[in-house]
Amino acid sequence: MSDATLNPSVPAGPNRDVPLAEAGFGDYVALLKPRVMSLVVFTALAGIVAAPGPLHPFIGFVALLCIAVGAGASGALNMWWDADIDRLMRRTRSRPVPAGRVEAGEALALGLALAGFAVMMLGLAANWAAAGLLAFTIFFYAVVYTMWLKRRTPQNIVIGGLAGALPPLVGWVAVTGSVAWAPLLMVLLIFLWTPPHFWALALFVRGDYGRARVPMMTEVRGDRATRDQILLYALLLIPASGALALSAAGGPVVLAASVGLTALFAVAAWRVWRRDAARSEADGWAAERRLFRLSLVYLFGHFAAVMAEAVLGTGWSAWGGA
Repeated sequence: MSDATLNPSVPAGPNRDVPLAEAGFGDYVALLKPRVMSLVVFTALAGIVAAPGPLHPFIGFVALLCIAVGAGASGALNMWWDADIDRLMRRTRSRPVPAGRVEAGEALALGLALAGFAVMMLGLAANWAAAGLLAFTIFFYAVVYTMWLKRRTPQNIVIGGLAGALPPLVGWVAVTGSVAWAPLLMVLLIFLWTPPHFWALALFVRGDYGRARVPMMTEVRGDRATRDQILLYALLLIPASGALALSAAGGPVVLAASVGLTALFAVAAWRVWRRDAARSEADGWAAERRLFRLSLVYLFGHFAAVMAEAVLGTGWSAWGGA
């Protein structure tokens, strides 16, 4: 059965050669998934700011730019590969490639060019360890997650979340040239945050992934199992957040953010867990939407606290700690 049969309102063929409408500058920006890029840039900046040791501001800017471009490259490669299923989902059908404004080949070429540029420039400007990590991040998102996991397993978001979790480590290594526990704990926090963040979204856009035959947890295991998993990961965030607060990147500011934000997130996850589909539909999936929005505040709040701690110089090292 073709995609057009499943959804006759959308033109057939993910790799059609002639766009339906002329692409504008905004369409090429959209290929880079700027909202996802903003999260990547913010967490990478936290890794750069929190890392010990001097860094020339220009080198820091170039490193951050390379990480942002690498994230954009991943987004373009994802849109190239996923054009067929993006056309079937309400949330994604207006993206440039499935809508026919940008050819799939253009998205592929842009993604590869930006990936090569970002990795080479980061290696030349900072160090090749950071460049290698950035290359691995792009590969993991574009190949391991997009091409392999996404259409094969309900654990796609869990395993694939590693790609989105690595930017603070890339930023830290760009400054220091080495790996440490503090950035690894930042990676762990994002890794454990990703499943409840995306599954909250999947609950209130339910049906989209089913139409596209993407084995999201909500479609394969059902709402109840998804709610159980959301609560589980919310509880796992408690020790992960605490460990980050007590690490070399932590301090009283991070500890306060950890306690407050993690408590709010756990309560919101518990409210989603105790509901059922009927109650959620009756009030427009209010609890699920609140959890999704809170998840963004949760992550930005944690990494803003990490940066504030580093800028203020109030970390545990100033107290004679780690």
